[in-house]
Amino acid sequence: MNQKKNPYRGQRIEFHILQSFPVTCLNRDDVGAPKNAVVGGTTRARVSSQCWKRQVRLALHEMGLPQGTRTKLIANLIAAECKKQGATQDQAEKCGQKIERIFIKKSEAKGKKAKSAENSESETSAEKTDTLLFLSPTEVIVIVNALKEKGFDPDALITKKDDKQAKELADLIGKPKLDYETDGIDIALFGRMVAQAATMNVNAASSFAHAISTHRVSNEVEFFTALDDNKEEQGSAHMGSLEFNSATYYRYVSLDLGQLWTNLAGSNLAESVEAFTKALFVAIPTARQTTMSGASPWDFARISVRKGQRLQVPFEKVVRPENGSILEPSIAALTAYLDKQKKLWGSMFGEQDMIEYGGDNGIDEVVSFLKTQIAQVA
Repeated sequence: MNQKKNPYRGQRIEFHILQSFPVTCLNRDDVGAPKNAVVGGTTRARVSSQCWKRQVRLALHEMGLPQGTRTKLIANLIAAECKKQGATQDQAEKCGQKIERIFIKKSEAKGKKAKSAENSESETSAEKTDTLLFLSPTEVIVIVNALKEKGFDPDALITKKDDKQAKELADLIGKPKLDYETDGIDIALFGRMVAQAATMNVNAASSFAHAISTHRVSNEVEFFTALDDNKEEQGSAHMGSLEFNSATYYRYVSLDLGQLWTNLAGSNLAESVEAFTKALFVAIPTARQTTMSGASPWDFARISVRKGQRLQVPFEKVVRPENGSILEPSIAALTAYLDKQKKLWGSMFGEQDMIEYGGDNGIDEVVSFLKTQIAQVA
């Protein structure tokens, strides 16, 4: 796509969101405790960017939108489509395994020939690395159609040497041509990197910051017991403990309209922004939701459409409670910071317009506002 013709080049939507949760453990670390970070010399609650991004992807899927598959089990993905196209079980498995070996690298320490079929199966599983490949539904079909033309013989389709096979397959797929109605928008939004075939790379249109609490947070410990329904003696059958916290989070998300327009070849931009905004609104991390339900919506958000350098509120100074509330001083701190930066940046701030969620404006008003802003540029 010719960037000179991109009407949204350099333009972005910025979401500054405040969202409060009571007793929760939204995102756990390696020992099962809520994640945290030190900001401004004080410990804050934290939810990682990758955690919330995944929930947005899942929310898009729940809306009924098609989406790509991000997996290292490429063989299953290709084999299933091959069988739909008429391949035998043996042909489908052979095709799937061939494509998977091209994209999923093996550990250098592995690869020894097994002495038995049982050992061979276990070593093959152990060889797989943590590489994940993001493929759209259309790209899977393109690969399988090409395999079908060769009688589902992968060796007839892929003829290059090992280090050239990924590029050969990428050339077959062609430049990423993502379509809102058939491929979904998750690859366009979150990007893709394929180390062995750079032509398949897609620059992400969205940028997520780690959500941090606007205030100091110390994790607390819940001691709990479980009772046996068929107990034979008094007392609990099990005892344990879980860490939790409560926090008002600041979430910063930037959506590059120019990059999204490029990734979608200039089509369905307004529909994509609407879907992304609604997914961003409903997506909540799922950790411990059955025991520490966190189902709180946005409390406040300022959404701006602007050009220029991205602008994130650091909340370097902790917010302290006022009148029994953390949220109210957090809103005041957020809006004061953005207003100050707008004044300091002057003509370089590049704001086209902005809207605030809360009060008279709900999510429908926010979506309508953003679609209007997009229409004004087109």
